Amino acid sequence: MNHHTDKTARDIYISFFMFTTDMKPSDEAYRNVIITHMQALKELGYSGFEFPLAVTEDTDYAQQIADYAQLRQAMDASGLQDMKVATNVGATPTFDPSSEDQAQRDAALVYLKSRVDITAALRGTIMMGPIVYPYGRFPVTADNQGIWSDALQDYMAQRYLNAQPVLNELGLYAQDKAVKLAIEPITHWETPGPNTLAQLIGFLEGVPCQQVGVCLDTAHETLDGAGPLLFKEQLDWLVQEGRLHYAQISPPDRGNVQDSWIPWQTLVEPLLNAHQGPIAVEIFNAIPAFLDSLRLSRRKFWIPGEDPAKPPYPSAYTIAAEALAAIHANVPASVLRGHQPPAANQ
Repeated sequence: MNHHTDKTARDIYISFFMFTTDMKPSDEAYRNVIITHMQALKELGYSGFEFPLAVTEDTDYAQQIADYAQLRQAMDASGLQDMKVATNVGATPTFDPSSEDQAQRDAALVYLKSRVDITAALRGTIMMGPIVYPYGRFPVTADNQGIWSDALQDYMAQRYLNAQPVLNELGLYAQDKAVKLAIEPITHWETPGPNTLAQLIGFLEGVPCQQVGVCLDTAHETLDGAGPLLFKEQLDWLVQEGRLHYAQISPPDRGNVQDSWIPWQTLVEPLLNAHQGPIAVEIFNAIPAFLDSLRLSRRKFWIPGEDPAKPPYPSAYTIAAEALAAIHANVPASVLRGHQPPAANQ
């Protein structure tokens, strides 16, 4: 039985970072391409997708929302009406909720609200990603020297204070749209912060709205986490506060899940016992958008229907199938099925 036909199973999504960083919802030809991928992934057993919402400076948000609604309509018309969607969103240098400039924070709030609207137009219930501080933008001094260590932590502390009221207001807006915000702590070599779950918990203590919570990615937790003992305490806090909204299964090299170091028993199993919602496989394929930013040296997983030849390397579909098989092989079925979560504090 495929996973998507088992109504008692936990939802497992797959990130479209396997194929693209831009769903191009207004491009009809490309829409047909990605729908073909979705149909293949559904057949493999996935029950949903995580869509990256491309970074844009365009402020015609109404048109963008309409474009993504049209994508959802096309999905429904193609037999994908039962497939669920989460979105992957990031703050940007232009739309930065942590900025020292009030006008820029205000613009960031409007931008991020539009991303919530897009998520709702896709019938999604989770918007995740680095929405506190612009991803990959490491701060520098006036003479262009990097800011690191104690100086970086002091710098980020003020930026977190700037972002807290913005994210709280965004959470209240998202609550009305039935969309949960899942902030992702991302490893220190990719972005200046928040890098750790401890840092993110500290941030959330200044954001009263429980609609604003956490996405935990196994890759980042493996690289920057505090270890299994503190991890248990952190999970307990997240559950008690109703803040654990989303989880991603991703290897440290962001490649093949099956052949990687993932602490299934000490990280994944406790995480999935605490988190009762959907999980996503996140694999960064060696497509042009990621080559420099992630310094990808491994071969690309070739993409059926897009790449002209079939090289003697695994396809994106093969890697996706192996990832799903690895999850089912390494996580007990009882954990994947889940149970009723404890009630969060009101």
